[in-house]
Amino acid sequence: MIDWNRLSEDEFRHEVRTFYKKEYPTRLDGVWHHLTWDESRDWYRKLYEKGWSAPSWPVEHGGMNLDISRQLIFNEERLDVARGPDFVGISMLGPILIKYGTEEQKRTHLTKTLSGEHRWAQGYSEPGAGSDLASLKTEARLEGDEYVINGQKIWTSWALDATHIFVLVRTDNQAAKKQQGISFLLAYIKSPGITIRGIRNLTGRPAFCEVFFDNVRVPKSNLVGEPNKGWTVAKSLVGIERLFIGSPKHCQFALDRLTRVARAKGLDSDAGYLDDVTKLRLDVEDLATLYAHFVDIVRRGEELPVEVAMLKIFATDTLQLITEKLLEVSGESGVMTGGATFGNHFIDPLNMYYMARPTTIGGGSNEVLRDVLAKQLLASAS
Repeated sequence: MIDWNRLSEDEFRHEVRTFYKKEYPTRLDGVWHHLTWDESRDWYRKLYEKGWSAPSWPVEHGGMNLDISRQLIFNEERLDVARGPDFVGISMLGPILIKYGTEEQKRTHLTKTLSGEHRWAQGYSEPGAGSDLASLKTEARLEGDEYVINGQKIWTSWALDATHIFVLVRTDNQAAKKQQGISFLLAYIKSPGITIRGIRNLTGRPAFCEVFFDNVRVPKSNLVGEPNKGWTVAKSLVGIERLFIGSPKHCQFALDRLTRVARAKGLDSDAGYLDDVTKLRLDVEDLATLYAHFVDIVRRGEELPVEVAMLKIFATDTLQLITEKLLEVSGESGVMTGGATFGNHFIDPLNMYYMARPTTIGGGSNEVLRDVLAKQLLASAS
């Protein structure tokens, strides 16, 4: 097993860049939308065989155990690499199972999640419980050695591609506070009683889904953490989700595309453009610094504080500003469905603009998160 942290940062960057340049499929060049499993399977298998599926996981669980600086390098060099429906299992559930899961759950799921045999969807949001997730109504009652789930989830990303789903359910309706009486369950997505309906997004792809549970039976052993204390697990995972959404790589990728389009349009010396893009570059640099701070907290094994919401807000607002500028600079070519060629590069500004719109909603809407942060600051000041 290679200790990647022993390489110098320049050596590690060269290693990552060389691998991507040699192995990344040319058919995926310029693709920014999240790939389906059919589209990404071959590339994902290459990452798995290289041992690069999970950069932040501990080595004993099949990860690379990268330190903070090398994680940032890994992400920076991955800018041109499209993502498949793997991040839910790798970036969200994996760290949760490593921390809260039983030994049986770790043996059953971690290795298969790394390989892509198990692909996960996140069963959190409901029609009446999005940013106010603690208001969820999906229930699970314990019958012998099984939980029986009834309810509905919505905006479940990549559920059509998933083999499994983790679900927040209410297991105690008498709890004094709505955050209490919630449990965290794992389920096989082909279980009898689960129905999935795709929801097409602005790009026409069914990335989001509705998931219905009708007397779905789940083994009691699929409970993660303690019964009725799933909110603790959920908060940890929401923090990880906001950390992922707040990664600077999304903005760095968009900024790179903006630079390429501007160069092709001859705007390199335009004072107005240079003023705008410099402001955006400085914002992205600040974002990367803030991201490194929160990643370091995770690396130390500490819980992410509520302030990680600032990262998510900053990243998604900045991404929207960059893609708006990209659309503006692209001119009439920018509104062509399917993208266009700018210089030697094929770029799809309209798709990038569309994909940036819902980012301020996912992982908790920015408006609600601002309220949460304001309450936190007021409470600490009183």
